Amino acid sequence: HSDRAPGPTPGATGATGKSRLARFWFRLTGFSRAEAGTASVEFVLLVPVLMLLFMASIESGVLMTRTVMLERGVDQVMRQLRLGQIPNPTVDLLETAICSRSVILKDCKANIHIELQPVSMSSWQFPSTATDCIDRDEPMQPATTFNPGASQQVMLVRVCVIQDAFFPGTGVGLRLARDSQGGYGIIAATAFVNEP
Repeated sequence: HSDRAPGPTPGATGATGKSRLARFWFRLTGFSRAEAGTASVEFVLLVPVLMLLFMASIESGVLMTRTVMLERGVDQVMRQLRLGQIPNPTVDLLETAICSRSVILKDCKANIHIELQPVSMSSWQFPSTATDCIDRDEPMQPATTFNPGASQQVMLVRVCVIQDAFFPGTGVGLRLARDSQGGYGIIAATAFVNEP
């Protein structure tokens, strides 16, 4: 009989090492399969795209609404002018009348430019130049072509109003020609015949 303490069982050290390695491998593979942060990553990736789409939609809607309101105001005022309900039309009078009917346009009176001129019924020559808009950076504004015409004459009306983009860096706002202050021109054009 021996008083010596029993030593480790042969192969026990190797089994312990293998169990530790197995536990480490299980933790490592379990960590790689964890899904705790998945929702946060998706949120961070998708929210900027959704915000860009949201802002582009707003910009498109505002542009369309401004255009429709300006065209409505121009049509209503030109109908009054055609029927002789505005006896002595002036640029200032027409600007005020159009802006009062285009309620959604910001600072309309300060940013509107109107052209009114007769069109020859023999040649039907329309203006070859683009519609003039005011330049908010310049103290001198484009010369106003304003000729109320005579009875039975065909009259061409072109109106431009400068408006600021809501989101200049997204969607439609990126593609619009803008001035240095971020404004773009909304243009409405129509024609009518002066009543006798």
